[in-house]
Amino acid sequence: MVAKSQVPPYRRAVDADVVVIGAGVVGAAIALAVARRGVAVTLVEAEPAPALAASGTNSGIVHTGFDSTPGELETQLILRSGRLRDPVLEALGVPVVRCGALLRPRGDADRATVDALAANARRNGVAVKRRSDGALVVTREAITDPVAYTLGLVAAAERHGAELRTSWRAASMRARSGGIELDETGGERLRCRVAVNCAGLRADEVARLGGDDSFTIYPRKGEFLVFDPPGGEPLGHILLPVPTKRTKGVLVFPTLDGKVVAGPTAVDGEDKDDWSVRDEAVSEILGPAIAAYPQLEGADPVAAYAGLRPAGRGVNYAIGPSRACPGLVNVAAVRSTGLTASLAIAEHVANLVERAGVHLGPEQELLPGAVPAPDGPWWRRTARHREAA
Repeated sequence: MVAKSQVPPYRRAVDADVVVIGAGVVGAAIALAVARRGVAVTLVEAEPAPALAASGTNSGIVHTGFDSTPGELETQLILRSGRLRDPVLEALGVPVVRCGALLRPRGDADRATVDALAANARRNGVAVKRRSDGALVVTREAITDPVAYTLGLVAAAERHGAELRTSWRAASMRARSGGIELDETGGERLRCRVAVNCAGLRADEVARLGGDDSFTIYPRKGEFLVFDPPGGEPLGHILLPVPTKRTKGVLVFPTLDGKVVAGPTAVDGEDKDDWSVRDEAVSEILGPAIAAYPQLEGADPVAAYAGLRPAGRGVNYAIGPSRACPGLVNVAAVRSTGLTASLAIAEHVANLVERAGVHLGPEQELLPGAVPAPDGPWWRRTARHREAA
């Protein structure tokens, strides 16, 4: 998102009330939320199209928050999004299948963990069921197309007056009286009253342009294998492993286009441009995947992809006004639950934008419209883009 080259003289200046930096699912949701309140919004994206980074390389699973830590901001936003989501999905025509999820304990230790997860779900107000074999059924876990979701939010934001600018890389940022100036590598200057930093993997670099070094983002690689359904039989629900303290483990889940996906891995790294799938990822994923779904025994993956989740060093959901740069709101370190929590993050950030001095009018009724058709399966789109880069 941030260019390291020298900033050229700007060609022209464009004014907006709010500039949202990053057109992933969170940035798109924020642009829509603010545009619906009558605010002039410009949404800028460094890539040639929205959802070509973390938002297009996740699982597509919409979580309920049954396993989220009660009271944390992330949990509050996940649960709030569950109440906001259905009318938005319906208005935008975004596909979603509530196939439910299943956790099967494989021993006494697993049973104790599943017991704790069931109790946690009850504290969070999430409906779950226990089967006679001890398995936990989370009935409202769902799958969607995360690219269609993001593109639908962007298109809706545009219907409400927002402007999208792609291949727009922030190169400098300055606080000015009454707002912020942003320069782009191509020479354009954007002036706004509030800038919202949703730059994902590059959010720390964008913040540093404004003198804010309060957080650091590193890439946590999650690799996935894609299979044709074994025997032609579709997988009817999400298979969740019993989690550990470090990771939720390898999931097996269906896609809307009838594939079966297994993953992710969780590999912490430093290179924010390394979207490759490691050779060892296949063996790391296949064992746990076959244990969860024996039908995958002997199956060969038809594709593989990797996503880089923007993890924060010692911080999660770093959302709030910058202390170093007046007029900048950071929305950073939003990891694997960004798709799930995006609508409530947007609602929360809209309130922060108003506190920063931008008047928000009454929320307009969401204008419906068709979701732009993604170019091929969402799970292949970003991988193909990275291979061509």
